[in-house]
Amino acid sequence: MPKQAPAPTKVTVTQQPPQPTQEHAETESVIPLKTQAEEPLAIIYFDKQTIHVLPDESKNFNFNTPPFSNFLVEKVFAKMQEKDKELVRLGQLTTDKMFSYNIVREQDLIREIVLKNVDDERLKELKSSIRWTFEKMYEKMKSE
Repeated sequence: MPKQAPAPTKVTVTQQPPQPTQEHAETESVIPLKTQAEEPLAIIYFDKQTIHVLPDESKNFNFNTPPFSNFLVEKVFAKMQEKDKELVRLGQLTTDKMFSYNIVREQDLIREIVLKNVDDERLKELKSSIRWTFEKMYEKMKSE
């Protein structure tokens, strides 16, 4: 008599997203920035000492729309950079730990803002300044 093959065992496999390790959770996070009315403005992607600000693609934020240059760039980013330059001059900070920023543009459209050497204290200030700036820019764009 021929041997019968055993009946196949039914196995259900569910895909689970990988759980971030504790170290991973602390060094990398995503923070959505929204208007008071919950309208998306940008996403802040925070990785160790670098922040990537990605403006909402549907908004087309223009570099020349106030208060971007005169407030965010000149009063916030440039001031942080000046403060760090002074600390470097005094020997209290090394140049590789100095705050720096890069605004990635496509013509006049802001595609990304890269901020380097950001600590927790500055992250709070930057987050609120960026959200406020983009919200004001969005209000101006809607009223045009």
